[in-house]
Amino acid sequence: MSLFAPLDRIIVPSPDPDRTGWLRDWTYAHRGLHSPGIPENSLAGFELAAEQGLGIECDIQRSRDDAAMLVHDWELERLTGISGRLADYSADQLAQIAFLDSEHKLARLDDLLEIAAGRVPLLIEIKSRRRYDVEESCAAVRDALAGYDGLHAVMSFDPRVSRWFAEHSPETVRGLVMREDEHGMTQQAWQRRLALWFAKPEFIAYHVAALPSPMVAGLRKRGMPVLTWTVNSPETRAVGLRHADALIAEGEGLA
Repeated sequence: MSLFAPLDRIIVPSPDPDRTGWLRDWTYAHRGLHSPGIPENSLAGFELAAEQGLGIECDIQRSRDDAAMLVHDWELERLTGISGRLADYSADQLAQIAFLDSEHKLARLDDLLEIAAGRVPLLIEIKSRRRYDVEESCAAVRDALAGYDGLHAVMSFDPRVSRWFAEHSPETVRGLVMREDEHGMTQQAWQRRLALWFAKPEFIAYHVAALPSPMVAGLRKRGMPVLTWTVNSPETRAVGLRHADALIAEGEGLA
């Protein structure tokens, strides 16, 4: 089948509401419920989100010794004031590093699983970039999740992540994160179609600035859950509520 076929003929899996229906039932705190003094992706921010009944969205980078770490950036400086790449440090070393102007320290995915303990669902975004061995990150996340019974899903901008989980951890709900601006890799319609065809996601998380979108509306009509990010204002909240099924939000977007 051509990748340029009409959208309703793109090969994506038929949604299974028994697997993915829960995604629509929550608002997700983007990188935890962070605020001044409570850093993004910190255990304190995740605990606050759980206490307030919010789902948790988190980011995963991989340490030098292949542990899944709860950090967004490739470099440590913005978050910690320490120069260098996160991947140059072991998990134990990273766990001794505090966020900038904070007593809170970097943590592993395992630590978040202990905090969440099935109380609220988790959206685990695996970070990737060109020429990166993201499969190793997928394996680290899969291993951390072994035996975890709470609601959770993995997602990534990288279509290889959803594809990897479909093949190596099919019980894990998997999604594709997409954007259309200059920072993304899916600016063109053909790139979006190719990503969907390759990833075969069970849900998508779409940039709120790109909504409304005919493609997204079509997928949503077919029953695929549509999440949107980052909802951080009353205006983006209104757009998300109108054109998506659930919000990944922070700040005023949580109101």
